This record gives sequence, structure tokens and C-alpha cells, in this order.
Amino acid sequence: MAGGSGSRFGGPKQFAELRGRTLMDWSLAAARAVADGVVLVVPADAVADARLAPCAAAADAVVAGGPRRADSVRAGLAAVPEEAAVIVVHDGARPLATPALFAAVVAAVADGADAAVPGLAVADTLKRVEEDVVRATEPRQGLVAVQTPQAFRAEVLRRAHAAGDDATDDAALVEALGATVRVVPGERRNLKVTDRLDLEVADALAGP
Repeated sequence: MAGGSGSRFGGPKQFAELRGRTLMDWSLAAARAVADGVVLVVPADAVADARLAPCAAAADAVVAGGPRRADSVRAGLAAVPEEAAVIVVHDGARPLATPALFAAVVAAVADGADAAVPGLAVADTLKRVEEDVVRATEPRQGLVAVQTPQAFRAEVLRRAHAAGDDATDDAALVEALGATVRVVPGERRNLKVTDRLDLEVADALAGP
């Protein structure tokens, strides 16, 4: 998934470079190590962008996304062969996810779950705030911060998207069906690049 506009980043972050490779390229390489096929979803105005050529060569299909995240996922789903048993959705802005993490969520689905997501225990104290005023302190017990890649039984993911609803991640749509979503250990280095500082952190985490 690389269909965002990058408004908080200041431009299309999917084309931002990390160690001489675009963020998309890093994510594609990790997905390709595990998946039988890879579909890359980009903004409609980027499909013909010359900078996309290296990533397009690494993907089995490149499709234009939609105005909302879920619209972009549905565009990608339409390009996934019907015979696919497991579908993995990953953010192109998470360049440091490892092939092992992709394999872990796929294995959890193969083991019987309807879906699997990587999660990290929440370390910070959580406050509920309204108009800059703290209204409550929320307990951290049982809370996790969820990442991608997220794996799904193909039939379940397609059914979750059939209603055309939107959500911040695909697991939320699957949860709404009452399906089983398992959590596997996430990776702390698997940060999502949202702004320029995140890119600097990713560079530091990428190793020597």
C-alpha cells in the first residue's frame, strides 16, 4: 500500500529514499521474499511516474489507489488472483519490516486464524484528552500498538471489504465481522515513516 499523498511528510513519501532505495522498494523486497505475488498500489497520478519504474519491475501488478485507504486496498484486492488463499496487506511506508515478520503473520493464518497482525505492548501512559484537557488516564493492560504486515484468509478479507467501509487498518474491518484476529510479536524497528524525522530514525535503524 503506497497510495497516500504524504501530506504530513511534505510530499509523496513513497518515493523518499532510504539508503539509495525508495521506501516502496524496501517494502516490496520484504514482501517478495515471502509472497507468491505482489501488487503495488500507488496514487493515480503516480502510475506513469518514471521514478516508479524500478518498483513496477519488482511487482506483479501496479494499480491506482482511491481517495481513502480502504478504497486503495480494494483496488489492490481486485488485482489479486481469485485462487489466492492468504492475502497480506503492508504499508509501503514501513520499510524495515522483515521477511520473518511477513512469515509470522502468514503462519498464524495458516494455523487457523482468520487474520493476524503484529503488535507491540504500549509503553507510554495513555491519556484521554478533550480540547487539550485530560479527561481520563487509560489502563495499558491488554493494549497493543498494531503494525503491518497484516495477513488474512482471502475470503474473509474480501468479505470485510464488500460493504465499502473505511478503517485505519484492515484488521478493524475483519473484526467487525466477528472473525478471529491473532496478534503476533511485532518488531520495534518496524516504524512507519510519517515525517522527515521518521526517515532519519529509519536510516539509523537500517544498520551500518
